[in-house]
Amino acid sequence: MAGTRGQRVLLVVGIVVLGFNLRPAAVSVGPVLDEVRTQLGMSPVAVGVLTSLPVLAFALFGGAAPWLAGKVGVHRLTLLSLVGVVVGLGLRALVDSVPLFLVLSLLALAGMAAGNVVLPSLVKLHFPDRVGLFTSLYTTALAVGLTSSSALTVPLSDAGGSWRWGLAAWAATALVAAVPWLGLLRHDATLGRQRRSVGLLDIARTRLGWAMATTFALQSTQAYIIFGWFALLFRDSGYTAAQAGLLLGLVTGISIPLSFLVPYAAGRMHNHTVLLIALLSCYAIGYTGLLLTPGTATWLWAAFVGAGTSIFPLVLAQIGLRSRSAEGTAALSGFTQSIGYLLAAPGPFVVGVLHDRTDGWDVPLLFLLGLTVLLAGTALLVARDQHVEDQLVNERQRGTSLP
Repeated sequence: MAGTRGQRVLLVVGIVVLGFNLRPAAVSVGPVLDEVRTQLGMSPVAVGVLTSLPVLAFALFGGAAPWLAGKVGVHRLTLLSLVGVVVGLGLRALVDSVPLFLVLSLLALAGMAAGNVVLPSLVKLHFPDRVGLFTSLYTTALAVGLTSSSALTVPLSDAGGSWRWGLAAWAATALVAAVPWLGLLRHDATLGRQRRSVGLLDIARTRLGWAMATTFALQSTQAYIIFGWFALLFRDSGYTAAQAGLLLGLVTGISIPLSFLVPYAAGRMHNHTVLLIALLSCYAIGYTGLLLTPGTATWLWAAFVGAGTSIFPLVLAQIGLRSRSAEGTAALSGFTQSIGYLLAAPGPFVVGVLHDRTDGWDVPLLFLLGLTVLLAGTALLVARDQHVEDQLVNERQRGTSLP
């Protein structure tokens, strides 16, 4: 933990504002997707690529984050990630070229990917005995950022007269978030430069690493399908663009209190089975309601889906709780998120194809229900108390005992 009170306060503020800015680049496009698609002349394939970019970016760049942190320092990498978000979000709101819009989106999402991986290791490094509490703080901030970008992008676009204003606004919040990390750079001399005893390849040798990665993949697939397509699902159910944005905001807004409560509760529990079953049930109820009664009680079903997405902060908390050291947390975080997002990448594109082929949302919702069943199987493997370093020691001992 940072030595002085001022450093600790700056660190807490930096972690919270970083969390707030880890989703707007991915989520803000959904409420204005029709307008962006029409004005830029995006093909269905380009739209599918755009909605898949978040998981692709996190898969490609998330795995490199632990290595980069070892080279430049954790705080410097955090600042660089926010600079990427600012530049990508700011410039993509100005361009008319579809390829350039996609490239700048990828830049912003690359910054988000690095920040996503770094956050759990920042918490483990500075607050090793309070992982549940500080994971609650940053996942709550993340949920607030999700909700804000979902609910406010359309009003901001209307106020500015164009979707460009609604998307550019989130570059400003990322710029503000970079300020605390400027002050923390001088305290970065020893962070992330220690000899790492655990690497990504080590994590790949453990059952826990793969269970975490597949759980993260199945949860991320659902989350990015929701963020990328549910605004259009709501509009196809008869709601206006503003109402659809508010419904998507409800999905993310429900997760705000749960993003604090779920990791905090997980930090005080050894086994997370009951917690997981409750959250998985919310997914199943929400999807079933949207499938059987489209356009009816949509607010209720959106709320259940929003509660289900709180599996995400639980998995983030488990990254810290299922490792014993900051190095182990960084490696488990990088492996879980990079492999998880890579496996999740086809999800939004698949849903786009299913929607286009069936001209409706029944098949995509059935697809989501199937993913929930698979998620239940993998998540319960991670529920019991265990640590990745312990499994790695066992693997090494087995390796040395071979003739």
